[in-house]
Amino acid sequence: MSLFDRQWINDEFIPIVQQRGAAIIKARKLSSAASAANAAISHIRDWVHGSRGWTSMAIPSDGSYGVPKGIIFSYPVICKDGKYEIVKGLKVDPETQKRLDVTIEELVSERKAVEHLLK
Repeated sequence: MSLFDRQWINDEFIPIVQQRGAAIIKARKLSSAASAANAAISHIRDWVHGSRGWTSMAIPSDGSYGVPKGIIFSYPVICKDGKYEIVKGLKVDPETQKRLDVTIEELVSERKAVEHLLK
């Protein structure tokens, strides 16, 4: 198992991530809302107190990595002193870029669908 093992990523990691909510519900016999709340708490803790190395944070895009400005997107960031900074210059392999492009397209489409409500 490796982050560079494309077969492991496609066959094991991605399906697990896609089914995480259902797995939590199955294991707890309860909603996965507490898991989402815990993730939000961890997110804010890192933002306020700083992260140990990189963390992933959903923030408004500044245009990095080809994501249109203003789209809320998960970036690798380093948090310090109540601020975050996007980790720049990471190489993205073509397979991962394809997945990112699909996500970007979905988010842009969703924003267009509600733009009239934001004016």
